[in-house]
Amino acid sequence: QVHLVESGGGLVQAGGYLRLSCAASGRTFSLVRMGWLRQAPGKGREFVAAISRSDGSTAYADSVKGRFTISRNNAENTVYLQMNSLKPEDTAVYYCAAANTMDLSRPNYWAQGTQVTVSS
Repeated sequence: QVHLVESGGGLVQAGGYLRLSCAASGRTFSLVRMGWLRQAPGKGREFVAAISRSDGSTAYADSVKGRFTISRNNAENTVYLQMNSLKPEDTAVYYCAAANTMDLSRPNYWAQGTQVTVSS
């Protein structure tokens, strides 16, 4: 089993920034990809960003490209999501997720979620 604990999030004005962290523990050797998905009120869960643990390759949703940056520290089994130029439409609960495959849309593990609220 893998346990994910995320931190960060909060309330910020439009144009501001926040940083999310997600630490994995347990059988982390089985993880292939980690990242975040988010869910806004009244909407379905959507992919935000992902990073491969092996080569650090990244993927982003079109809506966050150029504003969000995902990074990793394999030694600490931690991934980070730097969110800049935040917009009100970024308001959502952000969930760190991890998968044993390259497909983060079907994660094997979830963190508890953290609220990000961007005021206009």
